[in-house]
Amino acid sequence: MRQTETIGSDTNGQVRVLLADDHTLIAQAVGAALAKNGAFTVDTVETFPEALAAIRRGTGYDVVLLDLRMPGVKGLDSVKQAVDLSGDARVALFTANADRHVVMRAIEIGVSGVIPKTMALNSLESVLRLILSGQTFLPQSVMAASGSGSGESDLTDIELLVLKLAAEGMTNKRIANEANLSEPTVKMHMRSICRKLDAQNRAHAAVIARNNGLIDV
Repeated sequence: MRQTETIGSDTNGQVRVLLADDHTLIAQAVGAALAKNGAFTVDTVETFPEALAAIRRGTGYDVVLLDLRMPGVKGLDSVKQAVDLSGDARVALFTANADRHVVMRAIEIGVSGVIPKTMALNSLESVLRLILSGQTFLPQSVMAASGSGSGESDLTDIELLVLKLAAEGMTNKRIANEANLSEPTVKMHMRSICRKLDAQNRAHAAVIARNNGLIDV
């Protein structure tokens, strides 16, 4: 784990940030920008297991910034694990691209917001303080994006189940048996899934869903 230097040696009153991101240049730039005025200290890790280890050490983080696609992350289950372990710390997704469906489900499990990697560094401090005040930060650019290129990808719970089973290699007949549906209903759901994800077929839909953290297969 790397720690960004801060101006001055007294860390009392500083906001402690854990930045979990495997993109070294981005992490260094963010850490330097936050530490510039001495109000923040930033620890950086490059994998999800390292992030969990840092949180478990009880180092008193105020904010945890989590890259949704860093090594070790397995969709929203990993996000929930981080939220549950973080206690009073605010957990926010730090991502280049997030599906709106993923974002809304992340908020439901306790995430305090989404910070796009394209955000201007001089705006980051204000956003973090907004999150620390108890508010949820959801930029319009994130909510308008679908992550897959389509305009609408809000899958229903049953569609997520059908997609997960399909990604596991199940036939429509077996999916129907597992989900207590008819085969025509499964086909209908698959058509809807492909339309919402702008996918060419079920295999393509599974790839898109994995990349956006919709399923963990």
